[in-house]
Amino acid sequence: MDPIAYTLVATDLDGTLLRGDDTVSARSRAALARVVYSGARHLVVTGRPAPRVRSLLAELGCVGPAVCGQGAQLYDAGSDRLLWSVTLDREPAETALGKIEAEVGEVYAGVDQDGTDGLTLIEPGYRMPRPTLPAVRVDRREDLWTAPISKVLLRHPRLSDDELATAARGVVGTLATVTMSGPGTVELQPAGVTKATGLAMAAARWGVGPEETVAFGDMPNDIPMFRWAAHGVAMADAHPELLAVADEVTRSNEDDGVAAVLERLFPS
Repeated sequence: MDPIAYTLVATDLDGTLLRGDDTVSARSRAALARVVYSGARHLVVTGRPAPRVRSLLAELGCVGPAVCGQGAQLYDAGSDRLLWSVTLDREPAETALGKIEAEVGEVYAGVDQDGTDGLTLIEPGYRMPRPTLPAVRVDRREDLWTAPISKVLLRHPRLSDDELATAARGVVGTLATVTMSGPGTVELQPAGVTKATGLAMAAARWGVGPEETVAFGDMPNDIPMFRWAAHGVAMADAHPELLAVADEVTRSNEDDGVAAVLERLFPS
């Protein structure tokens, strides 16, 4: 069969387009260039906040929008500004944290501040899941709320990510959206905000619909994006929850899984 003419390619970064060393392979770069040459668009859809993707987008030659912060931010790389953002208010964030700790005991928290220069702040005990991601340690939890935030980061000293995410979803309710986006990365973001809401907003700017979109990911936070897009491609080592809803499974991020599919969908 001839490839479907997708006009939008949405890719997660960590565990998907990026290799473990935070780089994009030459093969993946060439495949993305083929997408753009064909007249389609490439859209980064990531859990990372805007300040943590600025240099990566520049390396990829992205000059348009990117969905950041699990859908809480629509960042324009060309003008280095947020086209849209939504913040998580302190009251629901603290209430959600209190409910989670009442259920599972003490958790360690961090936050991503809103804005193009927002910092990642972490309280004592919190350990960043990736050493390449910078963070500023604060003395007390109340110091996390010194500026508007896009999301809360959670770690538990004993529970697995799956156990913590399940427990959080069971008690948070409508206070926030609970996501799991990678090893050691359980997060709270504004209620109703997901990668799908950010993807839909970016696509609408270009007049592109779900039926024209193919999405790539590896973790449960990509499930809403897969459900929105016409075709969802999971990486070989993706989380079981994402594999269960994927339309296709490709190679791992270390083995150029995104490129392998794009070369088929956008033949030269």
